[in-house]
Amino acid sequence: MALVILAVTAAGLYVAQRKVAAETEHDLQRDFQSALAAQHEVHEIRRAALAERCRALVGKPRIHAALEDNALDLLYPSAKDELRDVMSREAEPEAPKRILEAKFYRFLDHRGAVISPPEAHEVGALSPDEEGQLALREAPADQQTGYVLPRAEAAQEKITEVIAMPIFSTETGEQIAAIVLGFEPATVGQARTDSGMKSGIWLKGRLHLPRLAESARGPVEHAVAQHLADHEASGSGVELDGVPHRLFFQRLNPGSLFPPAYEVCLYPLSDLLARQRQLRWQAAAACAVLLLGGIGASHFLAARLSAPVEKLAVDSEENRSQRERAEAALEVTSEELQRAARFSADTSHQLKTPVTVLRAGLEELLTHDDLPPELHEEIGSLVHQTFRLTNIIEDLLLLSRMDAGRLHLEFETVNLNHLIEAWLDDLSAIPEGPDVEVEIDLPPAFEIAGERRYTTLIVENLLVNARKYNRPGGEIRISGDEVGDWAVLTIANTGKSIPAPAQEHIFERFHRGLMAENVPGHGLGLNLARELTRLHHGELRLVRSDEAWTIFELRFRLARCP
Repeated sequence: MALVILAVTAAGLYVAQRKVAAETEHDLQRDFQSALAAQHEVHEIRRAALAERCRALVGKPRIHAALEDNALDLLYPSAKDELRDVMSREAEPEAPKRILEAKFYRFLDHRGAVISPPEAHEVGALSPDEEGQLALREAPADQQTGYVLPRAEAAQEKITEVIAMPIFSTETGEQIAAIVLGFEPATVGQARTDSGMKSGIWLKGRLHLPRLAESARGPVEHAVAQHLADHEASGSGVELDGVPHRLFFQRLNPGSLFPPAYEVCLYPLSDLLARQRQLRWQAAAACAVLLLGGIGASHFLAARLSAPVEKLAVDSEENRSQRERAEAALEVTSEELQRAARFSADTSHQLKTPVTVLRAGLEELLTHDDLPPELHEEIGSLVHQTFRLTNIIEDLLLLSRMDAGRLHLEFETVNLNHLIEAWLDDLSAIPEGPDVEVEIDLPPAFEIAGERRYTTLIVENLLVNARKYNRPGGEIRISGDEVGDWAVLTIANTGKSIPAPAQEHIFERFHRGLMAENVPGHGLGLNLARELTRLHHGELRLVRSDEAWTIFELRFRLARCP
């Protein structure tokens, strides 16, 4: 028993040391991540304010006239007054610092090259090397973040953070330029004096960390360069002036066209080593106490060793009983699901006949010549409702067959061109939906592998929705393409956008969002279309929905592919 306690204590000492080291490293990583997260929050606030300010700026007619008419000599004079409240107020040192206060700004042309200003001191002076760092290999299509190194002779100056925003033409919607603004970084490079942590920026193989001694700069730069070259995660050790440190780094501008920049953080491990030494002494003392107590308790414990064995047998029997009960409950649940599927199918079958009889009776009433006009119209509306009820019953019956796994498809070659042409021929006969313009761009022989009846149902559901949820005088665009082994059909329509919270629910059964409150329907079409598409080994998804377009993408296997 004493040997067992000794072995357990030694193992506990080792595990405790490892745990302290792991927890400390986790705390360091968490501190680093929280500091970087706080910085990102500041960045997001700034970028939101910048985006709003730039949207107002690029909407100015003079700015667009200078860019779209290639009157670049008027560009900076036109933007000077618009950006006056954004630029740094060096003449007012006592003025409170604003969240959006730029040190300079420049415009990029549609190729990403810098458009040099006629008066650089009015838009923030930059050296040729610094201005060259603003150029990109192409004009950015969305907001980009980067960092500019100071001049070589001004190494003590702070690195500048730059944010590039694209500018689009108001006439064509194409990107015609971009504006780049430079700021002081929000929190990057600040030291955490309470913990001894130092942080800076790694950019273009150069570490910008003013508080780091020159003797320590070489090992840190070598370690960061080695980790980045090997694509290793941060959190390695490095020794500086005889003191071990933990090195962390994280990308500041992922996905940016500007050169990658990293925040580098150094944390001294002297406190951690002191805690580990203290833990060793505490564990050694505990080991001695346990050995003395273990010798006296070994005889007592030996007599009771049989009790756990008996308890294990009891627990094993209880576990077996619980497993049997769980299996029985699972079987009951499976039977309940099968009964629910059969009930849905049987109910759908039973409802078809009375609905058909009801419609026949209403149509018979419509043949009477002595009906008042208002009664004739009301009966006609009821007949229309019976058709809608029949469609719901048929959809439920089809879904029940799919849920029960009884729907089997016989694949053949189906021409999507013919399906869409047939739907356009029937467009005028569909009573629900506004008048729209239809634009088609499909390959000449757009053939897929599928069952004609169900592929027709899938395509018609999407096209009917594109018409129902359109606006009067709107558009429907139907386009297709062959991508590898797939036939990709895209159906887009104008009209109200689907709210973002509702987009993840549109394929659920009986789901109808706010935009469908005044549109006839029962919320089964999209669910049925997606389930049938998956049975065809394809996929149906919502690509986007905004104020301009709502776009669905439908994928089928091409007929020539196995």
